[in-house]
Amino acid sequence: MKWEKSCGGVVFTRQGDTILYLIIRHLGGHCGFPKGHMEPSETEQETAIREIREETGLAVSLTDGFCVSDSYPLPNKPGVWKQVVYFLAEFSDQAIRTQPDEISEAYLVSYEDAMALLPFPEAKRILTAAHHFINKSM
Repeated sequence: MKWEKSCGGVVFTRQGDTILYLIIRHLGGHCGFPKGHMEPSETEQETAIREIREETGLAVSLTDGFCVSDSYPLPNKPGVWKQVVYFLAEFSDQAIRTQPDEISEAYLVSYEDAMALLPFPEAKRILTAAHHFINKSM
C-alpha cells in the first residue's frame, strides 16, 4: 500500500466571544478545511501554515496541543491511501483571499453552520474536537 501525506488546519477567528470557522469549498464541490501536500523539506506544521496561506491568503498561528489526523483511500488511485494531519490555526483582522484554481468559495461561519457544510463524518469529528479544544481553553 502506498501513502500520500497532506497537512492543513481547522482555521478560526474570534469576533468578541464568538468563534467563527473557515470552511472552504473546493472546485469539486465538497466543503472542508484548507490542506495540501507536504514537501520533502517541510515539517507538518510548516506544510499546514504554507497550505493555509496559499489557499486562503491568511497568515495563521498554530495553537499548541491540538493535532488530529485522518486517513482514507484515494478513489482515483487504487491502492493509495492519504493521511491528512490537521492543526488548529487562528487568524485575526485579515481578508480571506481564496486561490481561484482550487477553491470556489470560503465561508466564515459558526460551529453549527460549519457542521452543516461539512459532508464527511471525519471532517465533522475533527471540527468537533477543535471546537471542544477551543472552548476548554477559553
